[in-house]
Amino acid sequence: MRIRAMLILCCAVLAACRASAPARTAAEGQDAFWASLQSLCGRAFQGTLTQGSAADSSFTGKALVMHVRQCSPAEVRIPFHVGEDRSRTWIITRTEGGLRLKHDHRHADGSEDRVTQYGGDTRGPGTSAAQEFYADAHTATLIPAAVTNVWTVEVVPGSRFGYALRREGTDRRFRVEFDLTRPVTPPPAPWGYSD
Repeated sequence: MRIRAMLILCCAVLAACRASAPARTAAEGQDAFWASLQSLCGRAFQGTLTQGSAADSSFTGKALVMHVRQCSPAEVRIPFHVGEDRSRTWIITRTEGGLRLKHDHRHADGSEDRVTQYGGDTRGPGTSAAQEFYADAHTATLIPAAVTNVWTVEVVPGSRFGYALRREGTDRRFRVEFDLTRPVTPPPAPWGYSD
């Protein structure tokens, strides 16, 4: 009877260890991604549009610069400048369940655009190099066509930073890549933020 009880106890301990391993691995992947993102703080990089559609013509022929401008233990703000347009800032925050991506859009006077603060949360662990963010309820209300949006942010240390959008069930795709081997002079503050 004692041996049987010991075997049951051992099996229960092993099962508990297996159940906790994926959570630990998930946290480690997101922690590594977060550390890579934080390591870019204060630096700016020029990018290239590598995938787009007619809807993205405003990006053609313009300097694309991202600046990892503000970092705290819980939030990273990354303005994305398109030529002289300083209206876009990506905001990535840590949440209890993972990571969240929001898009802060501003007018030149600093006021919020009507279409702003859309984005979503991670649904899984992702990897140390890439995280996927699925459109949230606010996004679905604000931009009904974006209900199936999935944004991907990639950080491959010493190589590239990628920002991508795909709209599930459609051919809508957008991707811009930034060369992390060649930092550039940080641009002015985005609209709505002070220097």
